[in-house]
Amino acid sequence: MGCSIFKIFVGGAVGTLLSILPLHAQQEVNNNPIVVELYTSQGCSSCPPADRLLHKLSETRTDILPLALHVDYWDYIGWKDSFADPENSHRQRVYAHVAGRNMIYTPQMIVMGQDDIIGTNEDQLTRAVANHLSRRSSVNLKVVETEGNVFVKISAEKPSVPSTVVLVQYAPSRTVNILRGELAGHTLEYTNIVENLDTIATWDGKSQITIPVSTIPGLKAAVLVQQQNQGAILSAVRIP
Repeated sequence: MGCSIFKIFVGGAVGTLLSILPLHAQQEVNNNPIVVELYTSQGCSSCPPADRLLHKLSETRTDILPLALHVDYWDYIGWKDSFADPENSHRQRVYAHVAGRNMIYTPQMIVMGQDDIIGTNEDQLTRAVANHLSRRSSVNLKVVETEGNVFVKISAEKPSVPSTVVLVQYAPSRTVNILRGELAGHTLEYTNIVENLDTIATWDGKSQITIPVSTIPGLKAAVLVQQQNQGAILSAVRIP
């Protein structure tokens, strides 16, 4: 039943209050990886090759930010995904709605909020990533650390569109013994499992802003600038 499809429902995006704080930087980090979101499930027998591909990306490609978003709509077939979050399923449905697709599936990869790729198709993924790498973003996104505090600075070389600033936090690696369902008897390692994906600000696409960032100990984190209503991801930066 893996890699099956589900009808979508319409979802929305919510903005939050913009925070702007002055600061004197002691250290700046500038890295702008290509964001690859994998929609996967422990209950999907077609997903392990895509999960392995995501792990490979995390090990070999510093220019890619690979993220695993586990969905909950396979839980009914015998195994409840221990990482599944209904918000991940909702995010996948919104992507489908924005792109004019009427179905969702696993394993699916979304590149920079735009390209829809079967999660096991490494060749198509490589081409999509190369295409995005060839197009330099006009949105500048930097991490600034000062006196133990972390901030993200956003500016635009030319006017952009109103966007949402999203903080994503993820576990680097976890192992699961699956006891039931399509993958019963397998012990699988998962990579970059998204645990929190929160809107922390909105941006008008023009002004320079500075936003404080608070992260959860033990998790890795990154900040995405994404067109409002879950459009294209314009830029991303890892939090060191």
